[in-house]
Amino acid sequence: MQATAYTYDENTRSGSVLLDDGTPVPFDAPAFNAGGLRLLRPGQRVRIETEGKGESLHITLVTLQTL
Repeated sequence: MQATAYTYDENTRSGSVLLDDGTPVPFDAPAFNAGGLRLLRPGQRVRIETEGKGESLHITLVTLQTL
């Protein structure tokens, strides 16, 4: 699934993304670390993997979207 980076905190390695429908979804350090990224800037397109649905939706991986 694709999304847009919305927030990112270098100290905690956590943040949030916006899904294409505008829904914000937070991610934690393990999801960020799983993607092997060093830094994330707001506005970057990312690929995410998720588990759960609705209120229990959580991100398990964040990485850059490449074409």
